[in-house]
Amino acid sequence: MQSKALWTPNAASVNDTQLYQFLSLVNTKENLQLNSYHDLYQWSIHNSNAFWELFWSFSGIVASVQPDIAVKTANYIYQTEWFPGAKLNFAENLLRFRDDRIAVQSFDETGHKSEISYKDLYTRVVTIQKLLQQLGVEKGDRIAAYMPNIPETIVSMLACTSLAAIWSSTSPDFGTKGALDRFRQIKPKILVATDGYYYKGKKISLFGKLQAILESIPSIEKVLLIPYTGQDIPQQLEENTITYDDSPSSGELFFQEMSFQDPVYIMYSSGTTGLPKCIVQGTGVLINHLKEHMLHIDLKRSDTIFYFTTCGWMMWNWLVSALAVGCTIVLYDGNPFFPTTNHLWEIAEQAEISIFGTSPKYLSALEKQQIEPKEKFSLERLRVLLSTGAPLPASSFRYVYRAIKSDLQLSSISGGTDLNGCFGIGNPSLPVYAGEIQSRALGMQVEIFSETGEPLVGEKGELVCTAPFPSMPLFFWNDPNGEKYRSAYFAKFENVWYHGDFAELTGNNGLIIYGRSDATLNPGGVRLGTAELYRVLEDFRQVEDSVVVGHEKDKDVEIVLFVKMQVGHILDDMLCQDISNAIREKASPRHVPSRIIEVPDIPYTRNLKKVELAIKNAIHGRNIPNKDALANPECLDFYEDLVL
Repeated sequence: MQSKALWTPNAASVNDTQLYQFLSLVNTKENLQLNSYHDLYQWSIHNSNAFWELFWSFSGIVASVQPDIAVKTANYIYQTEWFPGAKLNFAENLLRFRDDRIAVQSFDETGHKSEISYKDLYTRVVTIQKLLQQLGVEKGDRIAAYMPNIPETIVSMLACTSLAAIWSSTSPDFGTKGALDRFRQIKPKILVATDGYYYKGKKISLFGKLQAILESIPSIEKVLLIPYTGQDIPQQLEENTITYDDSPSSGELFFQEMSFQDPVYIMYSSGTTGLPKCIVQGTGVLINHLKEHMLHIDLKRSDTIFYFTTCGWMMWNWLVSALAVGCTIVLYDGNPFFPTTNHLWEIAEQAEISIFGTSPKYLSALEKQQIEPKEKFSLERLRVLLSTGAPLPASSFRYVYRAIKSDLQLSSISGGTDLNGCFGIGNPSLPVYAGEIQSRALGMQVEIFSETGEPLVGEKGELVCTAPFPSMPLFFWNDPNGEKYRSAYFAKFENVWYHGDFAELTGNNGLIIYGRSDATLNPGGVRLGTAELYRVLEDFRQVEDSVVVGHEKDKDVEIVLFVKMQVGHILDDMLCQDISNAIREKASPRHVPSRIIEVPDIPYTRNLKKVELAIKNAIHGRNIPNKDALANPECLDFYEDLVL
């Protein structure tokens, strides 16, 4: 039985979307009569070249030389060549607007606000481009950024990519080891950094970390320092440092031509299973982002879009690509709950945000604190709320419509750093159902496979993509034969992208993500997704957070549930029984944990993803690689000391 939709778009609003305009364009150009999103999706995956050629034109990609075709196929999907013959520049596409409209609004923990117009953004990029040229930066050079989420980070990225140099960033809350594990692999020529950053009202210096990075990475010729916290440069750093002055320069930008096979970004895997993989991505990221922005979110010039992210998460890259649409993007640097729980909603009201992006953890925290933004803030312009980083439970869907706004498109989206985009995504033409991602993304042939590679509908299995897509990584850095690349995505199924999510394709043609495949539970040989238990725990206000792992015992696996309690609550026998009964009723008897244990904290990556695998290794006495990739690695000491 299909559940009742929480939100349904009206016909007039659907007909006003860019998705509808694109469907009409397809019907006209291809002499078709596609009537629904499902029709358009099926056409897009079976007519890949025509789909991407038409979207190239629809999105207004700026190129000095147009491509011959969109897709040049090969024997293996990872050998596909995208838009061969095209010559363009990544930064030029993000700087196509040069008027007085606000391009970037930036807020911090104090509520301080700054604004940069598209015209001013262009001139600031000119300034940094000239500095980089003076430092000898050329096409293919790597520029590493150790930066907070501020406008100067965007300006630096645009200056870097305008020269066809390769941008790679991480956030300053990464420890020295975490930064070195990433940057040392790619041998950057220039390090872009601030003097420090702010978090929970504290000024935190970066000079010690910068000195350690310079001593450990001899390829770095210069630090381009962005003044941010007003600290004087230590004498030992002065010789290797050039300071950025934000006085705009005159003159025009030089845009180095690139092909779709030239690198733009180096992204990093989380590093929780070993040294982070260096994922090299090209201009295909841009056209895929534009597809997601324009067709799935209906992003327009009149919009103001915000995503709570750091520069070490792919959602920063995703957000910045919105400049190509000409809208206003909003940055926030700091703790989302400082100085008050409502701080981000104060910004949403002040900036008149129309598209608000966050994580399930943030929404869950608001719900458990019984925060109702709609009661305090005017959110009249808010029309889309995005959530990613983990599966969004059904309870959080209902909370959003109850406490934030009843008339908006709630889009749980899912993809990853590897593709710098989404496989499952929102849709302005479809209803929203609790616990479901609305649709598979256009042009992405996403399926659910059984262990033997059979397509499934209405059953849980492995999320895969059976055809190429333009934002596939070009290669991994330091992987000359492509062995690491193929092992990461193509080892499980022949010539099929294996994503590592345990998921289901629903009767609504939506998706449900049940967790990472390597974190699934296998009691009695039956696979269970961790998100199924988390959804039940969301109903217990006494529980602040939870994590579940499989404990190997007597040649089988027992389920162990760890819970972090809200202040003022304890885990007693009665609550344990209530939790077990709820899991039995709402999930299944197989999901009921063998043990429920109270813990002081739960490990997360810096991008707010639970790390079940680290706990699993800890309780089994195994090595936990690269703890520095975690936001709170010290909490693993508790799990390592447990005797189960």
